Amino acid sequence: MTLIKSISGIRGTIGGTPEEGLNPLAIVKFVAAYATFIRKSTTATTNKIVVGRDARISGPMVKQVVLGTLTGMGFDVVDLDLATTPTTEYAVAQEKACGGIILTASHNPKQWNALKLLNQYGEFLNAAEGQQVLDIAASENFTFADVDNLGKVIPDNFYNQKHIESVLALDLVNVDAIKAANFRVAIDCVNSVGGIVLPELLYALGVKEIFKLHCAPHGNFAHNPEPLPQHLTEISELMTQAKADVGFVVDPDVDRLAVVSENGEMFGEEYTLVSVCDYVLSRTPGNTVSNLSSSRALRDVTIARGGQYTAAAVGEVNVVAKMKETHAVIGGEGNGGVIYPASHYGRDALVGIALFLTQLAERKMKVSELRATYPPYFISKQKVELTPDIDVDAILEKVKEKFSAYDITDIDGVKIDFPTKWVHLRKSNTEPIIRIYAEAPTMEEADNLGGELISIIHEMCK
Repeated sequence: MTLIKSISGIRGTIGGTPEEGLNPLAIVKFVAAYATFIRKSTTATTNKIVVGRDARISGPMVKQVVLGTLTGMGFDVVDLDLATTPTTEYAVAQEKACGGIILTASHNPKQWNALKLLNQYGEFLNAAEGQQVLDIAASENFTFADVDNLGKVIPDNFYNQKHIESVLALDLVNVDAIKAANFRVAIDCVNSVGGIVLPELLYALGVKEIFKLHCAPHGNFAHNPEPLPQHLTEISELMTQAKADVGFVVDPDVDRLAVVSENGEMFGEEYTLVSVCDYVLSRTPGNTVSNLSSSRALRDVTIARGGQYTAAAVGEVNVVAKMKETHAVIGGEGNGGVIYPASHYGRDALVGIALFLTQLAERKMKVSELRATYPPYFISKQKVELTPDIDVDAILEKVKEKFSAYDITDIDGVKIDFPTKWVHLRKSNTEPIIRIYAEAPTMEEADNLGGELISIIHEMCK
């Protein structure tokens, strides 16, 4: 059993002892700590906390414990039940709530679940705030409410529809153009909340023909839930069988979006963000942000559209902070996470689908033709496993010195920008591992660049 306590939330496998897994005792402790933090820090006056969950098998159990703990701490809980991560974020802002908790382990397998913690704006806690929650949990410095001050549960099953309506109301979403295009759309929702929300969204956008894979939200994921090409062979085959124009794949909590071309080939998760940003920039020129490990293609597209691109440290909260700082009109992460401030500051596959379909309809192009308009890059992901006695930070400093002649960014590990390629080294917080991401115009070049850094690191460890 595994329980991982980090500044970005609490996740673990279901079961085990209180310190070994995500079980009722562990859930109570961390939810009570979060409620204590919120009580001390919020400026909201509603006394509400919003809770939504994906369709994991453990979801009902975890939700009941979370609801009981929050009401026991004196908060009123807006219970969305099955709702996407972006829907829950949207609901926090709409309810003017004190905060929110999303019960989802994102792309992790079915034995995992997690508590993702939101502030009063429906955004993830930052590192300092997350550390405060961990400190309160470690000290168990929380007090439950007496009988006259217990909270209540407020069921609300309408936020999925409210969220969809908000997406349709965005200025850059052209429902008429999408409807007129008569798209045939395939979807794979990996047996979670996407199976509820995506068909409703597509029908509302005017799509009449939808070919569904794994839309029953029972939590027994039909394949590995991370939307990577090696896990998406079924929808690739369905595209040609159904003669679909475009395919969409989401992860269990619907904040990541992968696109499939009409020929069954993957559009590329990195290019989900690139294409949506390109469309938004064509209508509202401005700046963009993605994390350091995301494709250089976004920088190229942004510059071509007259904007300025900025890289942020890895992590949605860091991207959002940098977007606010640079007044970015759109941004996100290269794993298919589109963040569009005109909607809200959170990765949102619903927004991504609506904007992508609008661009496809207005440009009257096939998905494969659209993909061919963007700069071709390939990302290689490798890692170096080191012995526990190795000083990883010292190794990274040596790498910086060796490549000091190049453009180096060290806000999150070490990223070296070469004229036509880059490599990003990040250390693991839990293991003696350095993860190496490299991007180049060909996969062979990217693999070779990553391999070169692996050799250099091994040499430095001698």
